[in-house]
Amino acid sequence: MAGVGGAREDERMSVDPRILDWLRDSDPSLRWQVERDLAGEPAEVWQATRARVVTEGYGAALLAQQGQDGQWEGGAYFPAGFFGSPESEMPGQPWTATTWTLKDLREWGVPASALGDTADKLDRHSRWEYDDLPYWGGEVDVCINAFTLGTGAWLGADVSRLAQWFPEHQLADGGWNCEAEEGDSVRSSFHSTLNALRGMLAYEEFTGDAALRESRRRGQEYLLERRLLYRLSTGDLVGPFVTQFVYPNRHRYSALAALDHFREASLHDGVAPDERLSDAVDLVRAAQQPDGTWHQGRVLEGRRWFDVDAPEGQPSRWLTFLALRALQWWDAAR
Repeated sequence: MAGVGGAREDERMSVDPRILDWLRDSDPSLRWQVERDLAGEPAEVWQATRARVVTEGYGAALLAQQGQDGQWEGGAYFPAGFFGSPESEMPGQPWTATTWTLKDLREWGVPASALGDTADKLDRHSRWEYDDLPYWGGEVDVCINAFTLGTGAWLGADVSRLAQWFPEHQLADGGWNCEAEEGDSVRSSFHSTLNALRGMLAYEEFTGDAALRESRRRGQEYLLERRLLYRLSTGDLVGPFVTQFVYPNRHRYSALAALDHFREASLHDGVAPDERLSDAVDLVRAAQQPDGTWHQGRVLEGRRWFDVDAPEGQPSRWLTFLALRALQWWDAAR
């Protein structure tokens, strides 16, 4: 997540200058994070680059698409008129509605001030497609609620009641599952649990409220017990998705996405990396290509505003940055 933490001085390791130059030659939404977390540039350098996210590149392009009602594409999770349209019969889903767009802007480091009174506009005008529920109250899907919690904390909306939803809906094994609300599962999901953890951590980082910390750490333990990769019952890989890295990952779990969270949580909590992350670290390290990069996986299907990273099978700046940053953090602790 782009919101708060940066690399410690002793966290940084040497990065191939050619790779670093390649990563710097990118949109400001990525470049400022490369400058801060990999290159170790002074604050005035990366902060100046971060300020450009609002005025140029991907961030500016998304901000320009916001409607007068505060929404994007006229809908909370799906564009207005999506259901019943020919697009609803196609694979995937659109990634252009309000929740997805705000998630991107938040993770790219756009300051809440650039969104003006968006929180108030969404409170007045935006309703969930599920039961027409008010936007900042969330709905019944844990992943949707996680995105909303983090974004609400960023924009200064009152999401305190939504925050309470997470420990109230935490399953007995310590995680969460989007299917649990329908009564379809009592076991947690890797995808749902990671999304919940990221939303809860963002809430704590943006608000300073540590009320969810115990619940978050219990959820982290769910993944750590499984070493981020395996079924607890059999020790088998939980699914091929853990090895499939893609950016943007939207809601998808992978070993890299999980390591990115655990790095952020470790820095925020002031604790060392847990040794049970080692298998996931090895998996990420092994995915590095001979040219020093990580390659894009299968991009999630569905309409998007524009492409923000490489096509499938090509060197990915975002994945390379995320992998190098995670490995840098891990190796520094050794």
